This record gives sequence, C-alpha cells and structure tokens, in this order.
Amino acid sequence: MSRAVLQPFEVYQKARVQFVQTVAELAKRPQNIEALQSAGVMSLLRPLLLDCVPSIQQSAALALGRLAKHSEDLAEAVVSNEILPQLVSSLGEQNRFYKKAAAFVLRCVAKHSSTLAMAVVNSGALEALVQCLEEFDPSVKEAAASALRYIAKHTADLAQAVVDAGAVPLLVLCIQEPETTLKRVSAGALSEICKHSAELAQNVVDAGAAPFLSALIPHHDAELKRSVCFCLANIAKHTIDLAEAIVDVDIFPKILYRLKDTDPGVRKAAATCIREIARQSQDLAKMICSAGAVVSIVDYINEAKGDARLPGIMTLGFIGAFDEALAMGIIAAKGIAPLKDALIKEPDQSVKSASAWSLGMIGGHSADHSRAMAEADVPSHLLAVYKFPDSSEDLKKKSSQALKSILQITINLRSSP
Repeated sequence: MSRAVLQPFEVYQKARVQFVQTVAELAKRPQNIEALQSAGVMSLLRPLLLDCVPSIQQSAALALGRLAKHSEDLAEAVVSNEILPQLVSSLGEQNRFYKKAAAFVLRCVAKHSSTLAMAVVNSGALEALVQCLEEFDPSVKEAAASALRYIAKHTADLAQAVVDAGAVPLLVLCIQEPETTLKRVSAGALSEICKHSAELAQNVVDAGAAPFLSALIPHHDAELKRSVCFCLANIAKHTIDLAEAIVDVDIFPKILYRLKDTDPGVRKAAATCIREIARQSQDLAKMICSAGAVVSIVDYINEAKGDARLPGIMTLGFIGAFDEALAMGIIAAKGIAPLKDALIKEPDQSVKSASAWSLGMIGGHSADHSRAMAEADVPSHLLAVYKFPDSSEDLKKKSSQALKSILQITINLRSSP
C-alpha cells in the first residue's frame, strides 16, 4: 500500500490517541468536568471504546471513569448512553489494561447511588467482575474488588447480588494474596457486604474469612488494618454467634495493641470492633475484661479526642451494664475520669450523651458504685448538663436517666432502717 494512502490513516490514529489521552488527563481535575460535559465529551468517547487500537480503547474507558467519578450526572449519562453493556461485554475479551479501566468505570458509576449501582448490576457486570477476580494479574483483581465494594455498600439487596454472583470466596482468596493494595480493597469489599445483615455476614464467615482477617490485624499497612478491624466489627455487630466466631479466631489480645497504633483511624476501628463484641453478651464482656481490654479502652479514651472517643465510651457502658463486678472493674481501672472528662469537655452532643449513658450503666449497681460516682463529682456534672439550655433532648434524657440510676441507690440506702 502506498505511503500516500497510509498517511491520512496514521494522522487520524494519532489524532484519536492525542484526543483521548488529553481528555483523560483533563478529566483528572474536577474543575474541568463541566466544560467537558458541555463540549459533548460523552458522545465522542463512546465510539472510541470500540476503536481498533487497544490503547485508545483503554484511554477512552479511563476518561469515562474519571468523568463518572467526579459527576453523578455524567455517571447517569454513562448509563443512559448504554455504555455499560459495551464495557461489560469487553471485560471478558480485552487485555488486562482494558479490564482495569472498564472495572474503574463500573466502580465510578456505582459509587454515587443505589440506583446507579443497580444499573451496573442489571448490565450483567457482576458476573464479569467476579471472573476478573480469577485473573492472574493482581491489579485486575484489585479493580474488580473495588467495583464490587462500591456496588455492595449501598443496600442489602445489592450486597446479596454480589454474594449470589459468587464473589465472597474469591474475595477471601484475594485477602490472602501478597499485594497489600489487593488485600486492602478485598477486606473493604467484605466489610461492605457484612454490614447489612447477619445473613450476609454469615456468608462471609462461612467462606472462611475470619481467620485470614484476624491474621492481618498486626499488618504494617494502616489502611489495611482499618479495613480489617471494621470488617470484623461489621461481622460481630449482628449476633452473639457471629461475635463469638470473631473471638474464636484469636483476635485478642492483638486487637488491643491496635488501640495504641500510630494511626488514629486504626485505633478507632479497633475500638469499634471491641465495642461490637462487648455489647453482645455478658460472657463476651467478661472475656474481653479477662483479656485486659478495660485498661486498654480507658487509656484509649484518655488519649483520643472528639468522636473518636465514642466507641471506647460505649464499650465501657456495655461492659458496665451487665453486672456489678464488671462495672467495679471499670471503676478500679480508673474508667470514671475519662467518661466525666468527655461529658464536660467534648463539644459533640452525641459524645456527651454516650458518656452520660455509660456513667449511668456503671454507677447504678450498688452503694459502692454510687459512692465512686459521688467521689468523682459525677452527679453534679450530670445535673449541670441536664440543666444547660443548649443540651439536646437526647443528652438531657441520658443525663437524667444516669442521675436517677446513681442517686436512687443512695436514696434507698438512706431511707432504709
């Protein structure tokens, strides 16, 4: 074929490459999205997904993903322009670079709302994404796991669809892979599935996830530790049996060490996991205390600030509510002081309410408990919070209940012969 004939095709190809790469680069910045949308970028990118040049296909998918990520309107345009079936059909046929880009688009569409996530499911994406979890390339697995995570997070029905597609056993395999980013995303996907219901959490436990999650608690990566602790919390929160399943994989005492982690997010996630176990039963609360958790939680509340204190505060309340021996253990561990401090000093009303509730749970068992509260001057502070005009109705209610719980014992003792 003569050079004269080939030249216009080469020029056309170079122009397509330059266009799609430039759009993908511009789409990185949110301030460019509106201008790109006004220029009709969606209709120009769509045919490039079927381009004969693989690099152009990949760049077109990447650009679409970035546009959908920053704009719900453009994510809806991806759906309305029937681009999803095109992406899904290509997922099983194209190379690993395209698969990553296509999974990225699906993730960016699904993240905005349950309606858009359902559109992704209805396009047949789940089966294709699950197949990607079986790919050799870890980056393809990671992209697929991330898309599944964003689908599952919205509703129990969407999470169930992910489970029904067979994703859970493969996600459990993914958390065993050596790549930290793949572990992180897969643990996050399992967490999003678990959070909705006991049945979904049981699916994850039945797939054998718990021991592998437990083994990752001491990992060096902060984001992975956060995902793992929240996943364990999302399993434990539903039922006593599920909480016991988490305890049985030896998360204690290593999760207590995470309360001293250098990353504040890890510390909060660990405290959240302990809270979800502590609330389930008296036996589990006793087991937590035997592991030395009370002192660790008290230290955590002392060191944390703001709403990060909340899971620790509630843990003490749940433990203290079960029986007087457990409550006395909290008092002996100097647990009253940080609860009182949070009641007085924290600006967040929900933290104050939780502190008042926990103090009531601990102080209402016996004369000894009530005396410990009185010696710490807790009743006067509860009264002050109750009378403060800016206190929320919930805070006033919790303060009043705690005050009655503590003072009732004192009144009964004084009135008895």
